[in-house]
Amino acid sequence: QVQLVESGGGLVQAGGSLRLSCAASGRTFGIYFLGWFRQAPGKEREFVSAIKWDSDITRYADSVKGRFTISRDNAKNTMYLQMNSLKPEDTAVYYCAAKSRATMRYDYWGQGTQVTVSS
Repeated sequence: QVQLVESGGGLVQAGGSLRLSCAASGRTFGIYFLGWFRQAPGKEREFVSAIKWDSDITRYADSVKGRFTISRDNAKNTMYLQMNSLKPEDTAVYYCAAKSRATMRYDYWGQGTQVTVSS
């Protein structure tokens, strides 16, 4: 089992920045990728970004490329999402997720953290 805890959400004006954190614990050796997803009211959950657990391979949704940066600190078992130039359409609950090496699926999810961008 892997436990994930997000933090860092909040309210920010358009054009502002926030940094989300995701602390992983438990059987972290089984993690292949760590990712960020988000879900806005009335919409389906969507992929935002991901980073490989043991390398610098990263992935971004087109909607956040050039504005968001994903990183991780393996010594702290923590992943970060630096979000700059935020837009009202970035408003959503942001979830941290871990893709398991065993299943190649995002099997583990955090509880989510709210990000609200005001115009």
